[in-house]
Amino acid sequence: MNVADAIHARYSCRTYQNRDVPDEVLNRIFELVRLAPSARNRQEWRFVVIRNPEARAKLVSIACDQPFVGQAPVVIACCAETDEHVMRCGQLSYTIDVAIAIDHFTLAAVEEGLGTCWIGAFHEDRVKDLLGVPQGVRVVQLLTVGYPADTPGPKNRHALQDIIRYEHW
Repeated sequence: MNVADAIHARYSCRTYQNRDVPDEVLNRIFELVRLAPSARNRQEWRFVVIRNPEARAKLVSIACDQPFVGQAPVVIACCAETDEHVMRCGQLSYTIDVAIAIDHFTLAAVEEGLGTCWIGAFHEDRVKDLLGVPQGVRVVQLLTVGYPADTPGPKNRHALQDIIRYEHW
């Protein structure tokens, strides 16, 4: 599989098989995540892998009652151990850097036959309490991971001419 194939195949999976994801598969993916670029090579990303069924069940309500969060055999709390560095462009680096790392994860997961879904609807304080995430560490996203039990439909995306401007807006 090449990168283009992985990009085409990736989708937001919300239905998972009742099948464990082997440690060696997650480790192969995290080896690729580790290579993601970050501002000033700060590598602020940190990940909490949640497999425990009771913890995943608690995450359902914390993630605004999305049942598939508990159904996925793995949920990853994608965090940043950060000093809230602001890049010269005015953006916080950790949010962008964690997003790049998650994108590496989702594409590598496709190659392993896994589905993923980014979760931004959650209560950070409750995730931190559940997982014992220390003060000063931010939970940026949750990511569900598992073997898909569904087939993706067609992607609805804007046409190129709607998203690209050349030389000026």
